[in-house]
Amino acid sequence: MTQTDSDDATQATAPAWPGWLIATATCIRFYSRLPVPALPGETAHTLPDFRLVPRALPVAALVIALPATLIALLAGLAGVNALLTAALTVTALVVTTGAFHEDGLADSADGLFGGHTPERRLEIMKDSRVGTFGALALGLSLLLRVSALAAILQGTGAWAAAAAVLVAAPWSRVEGLRILATTPPTRRDGASASVGQPDRSVLPVAYGLSGALALLLVAAGALPLAGVLIGLALSALMTLWLSRTAIRLIGGQTGDILGAAQQLGEIAIYLGLAIVIGWGGR
Repeated sequence: MTQTDSDDATQATAPAWPGWLIATATCIRFYSRLPVPALPGETAHTLPDFRLVPRALPVAALVIALPATLIALLAGLAGVNALLTAALTVTALVVTTGAFHEDGLADSADGLFGGHTPERRLEIMKDSRVGTFGALALGLSLLLRVSALAAILQGTGAWAAAAAVLVAAPWSRVEGLRILATTPPTRRDGASASVGQPDRSVLPVAYGLSGALALLLVAAGALPLAGVLIGLALSALMTLWLSRTAIRLIGGQTGDILGAAQQLGEIAIYLGLAIVIGWGGR
């Protein structure tokens, strides 16, 4: 085969951008339990081609987070106890996604820290049972998210808590996308490998949309700039740590690692906001 033939073959297999509507619907369907009907030009029950589709992930994440955002806002404005409002908000996030990311966090914690060889770690991660490390990770994730959101509610009120959910939802999922795009899959037959590795051009678009939303909420006065910046920086550091740990311990990423990245990113953003708000840095 000549170089020209090779180039033509590559172009023939290059993915086509399906449009924002289809791409957003695809991401909502993949990342949540929300009912999304099949749209013209796409199939509802097949694995998505993630080479280009995830550039719409921030938009889909906002839709996925909408029930939790409304709960945080309405319950907070109604004067419901801050801790209870935060617990209801996190419950809505879990229910909307079907604990999709929480499952990845638990499996990652069990596998990465419960095995002594890469093979054994991957075997543990495939096991549907939850072990000690997984249970601790889930418990700490719920505790940290609820506590941080409650602190935000007590510090600045319902609008800030709702805005925090809106900032964390897209950014934390794009953190998982970054690992998917930059780290090779450990299993060639795993879920992360099946959906395809996103093109690097997807990341600036996804991060740009997520960051623009965060700055818009800061400009509207809903969140402190320092809290957002610290939260996003902590999120980036957690993603870097998780990616390097996964490469060192299992040789790459899996779907569970991507779910764990989302959870760590969400926690980091809430904590950054809670810390600054607690210091009176608004």
